[in-house]
Amino acid sequence: MEYKDIICNANPDGVLVVTMNRPDKLNALSINLQEELVRALKEGENDPRVKVCVIKGAGRGFSSGYDIEPGGEVATRQRTILEDKSRLEKVSERWMKIWNLKKPVLAQVHGYCLGGGTDLALACDIILTSEDARFGHPGVRGLGLPLTPMWAYLVGPQWAKRMLFTGDQIDGREAERIGLALKAFPADKLEEEVIKLAGRMALVPDELLALNKALINRVVEEMGWKNVVQAACELDSISHFSPPVIEFWKILAEKGIKEAIKWRDGKFK
Repeated sequence: MEYKDIICNANPDGVLVVTMNRPDKLNALSINLQEELVRALKEGENDPRVKVCVIKGAGRGFSSGYDIEPGGEVATRQRTILEDKSRLEKVSERWMKIWNLKKPVLAQVHGYCLGGGTDLALACDIILTSEDARFGHPGVRGLGLPLTPMWAYLVGPQWAKRMLFTGDQIDGREAERIGLALKAFPADKLEEEVIKLAGRMALVPDELLALNKALINRVVEEMGWKNVVQAACELDSISHFSPPVIEFWKILAEKGIKEAIKWRDGKFK
């Protein structure tokens, strides 16, 4: 299948690598990119030659987050709170398809993994990162809430609050230390190590991979995961009607994304 915003390659060991390919936009997550990504992974799920999937980003980073450029899909028009909730639920449903995929999905993170980029990475089964990668959700400073609230499950409530009360960033080494990522590697070794681990997983029979993933996911879901995801959509839609978020979008529309981010983040310098 032809794609506009992703590139797909499968190696002989059964590892499907899906590369987000908007490097000029730091792989900002447009709706088309999100849909193509999920479609490619679902095709991999149905392909008996594919055992394990890897998601990575082209260019300088994994993903800078959701595409919020003026005139883009997110900033197109004003919405009611119900319309906004419905929009957020569609995004969340895409990430849940990755969570529910029968085959393991690894996130290969380098450079920036911010905002929606963390939503995507945290929907994957395992995050492997470069030591110098940058993780964070700066949108909590003036845009809203994470849609994939795996933070508390992986790093615990205190570190989740530390990150989401400030929008600060941490590097790959710290992400490994607190449990946000499984392992951090030197940047020049990351891809090699990701393919090595994916190849070892691919040696396990498909059925056992699928069943073990289902079992571990069930543990997380028994701790309220799916209810928390729904709550994230509801609370995020409410947050979008708060004065600071409205002001952010106003500045973005009038002066552009750089000025909006400067207004949001300037006091944190």
